[in-house]
Amino acid sequence: MEEANTMKILLVDDEVKFLNAIAERLTIKGFTVTTAANGEEAIEAAKKGGFDVAVVDVQMPGTDGAEVLKLLKQNHKFIEIIMLTGHATVDSAVECTRLGAFKYLEKPYDFDKLVEALKEAYQARMNKKFEHNQQRMEMIQKLSMGQSPLGLLKELARLDDGVK
Repeated sequence: MEEANTMKILLVDDEVKFLNAIAERLTIKGFTVTTAANGEEAIEAAKKGGFDVAVVDVQMPGTDGAEVLKLLKQNHKFIEIIMLTGHATVDSAVECTRLGAFKYLEKPYDFDKLVEALKEAYQARMNKKFEHNQQRMEMIQKLSMGQSPLGLLKELARLDDGVK
């Protein structure tokens, strides 16, 4: 599986035994996995960057899954997030979807479905990045027409400021 060799996953769940079991199974499959036992740890880990997909438990003490979802989406433009919960409700699913969750899966989870959801989320992320880069290249081409080198550098810096 090509994606597994390059996909970096942030796995967040307050049930540490469950967290470690999933992390171990995903690592065996070839994924690069970082774990966080609560929302605060997840936010700190994400600051170091580089995650393609996060799998986040909805109900956690302190910073809950919806808040982690919201913060990750605000601060990491292309990350995709799969919500995983043992306490699924329609309201929770609607809220997480509204906040930008890629998928909402219930515990007990089916490992193969989780792996498939990770692949789909990774593909969606790569498509978004590709589209963004295509648009950026078109903007750079337009900017380069009739711009001085210094003017072009200023515009490129402005474009880069918009990307997290």
